[in-house]
Amino acid sequence: MASNVNPTVRRRRLGQELRRLRELKGMTAEEVAERLLVSQSKISRLENGRRSISQRDVRDLCGVYEVEDHRIVDSLMQMAKDSRQQGWWHSFGDIPYSVYIGLETDAASLRVYDPQVVPGLLQTRAYAETLITGALPETMPTDIDKRVQVRLRRQERIAAPDNPLRLWTVLDESALRRVVGSRAVMREQLEHLVEQSQLPHVTVQVIPFDMGAHPGLNGQYAILEFPDAADSSVVYIEGVTSDLYLEKANDVQKYSVMYEHLRAQALNVEQSRQFIAKIAQEYALQEAA
Repeated sequence: MASNVNPTVRRRRLGQELRRLRELKGMTAEEVAERLLVSQSKISRLENGRRSISQRDVRDLCGVYEVEDHRIVDSLMQMAKDSRQQGWWHSFGDIPYSVYIGLETDAASLRVYDPQVVPGLLQTRAYAETLITGALPETMPTDIDKRVQVRLRRQERIAAPDNPLRLWTVLDESALRRVVGSRAVMREQLEHLVEQSQLPHVTVQVIPFDMGAHPGLNGQYAILEFPDAADSSVVYIEGVTSDLYLEKANDVQKYSVMYEHLRAQALNVEQSRQFIAKIAQEYALQEAA
């Protein structure tokens, strides 16, 4: 099996297939859990791809669902084996948002809204270091460095010569005005943002303060879409102790509609670029003063 298999995406596809088999059998997750003498939460985690799936799990579930086609069983077993491989992010140890990184690594496009900070994929090293240090004041310097390294590694998707990530970012003006580190750090960050926005597959829009109330005031979120039609879109909402992944079509649709409203209310691409560049110049003047 190729070494570039994404274990997160494999788990997700396998979980979707196992859910389909359960539903075809007309069984609830609770009924399956009772048959296998496991918790209902385990069945749910297996089906939503948040838990590693062993070949034994697949074998037991296929037995419960009375799957007689050996080709199907063998295919699911292989997917389980692939899903236990390690992605590049595992080499950095325990990363809290590793599920998201796995999804982002395989995504074809990403739509992000952030009201407070510049999104990780567009951050400079200095900005990322200062931001992570400030957000996690009790974290050891070695762990801060590890998180920064992971963030910079994630950015390789933007510069990938083949199949780069299609990124659309909508920022609130507060993300540009919040001084993270120093004015020199902010000037460098905003100049980098302008530079990245000129890439054909990166779009950056800004919602200025004078736009008033808008649909993004409730907070940050991201919508991931995948190249394989079998992989449904995911809405990701970052939390302090745990993250939320929404995959139901109705939920994804609501967030997608909200994102369209954000794009419509934001400055257009060129206006946004000029807006960011103007604030970067303000930081430069403040540095020189």
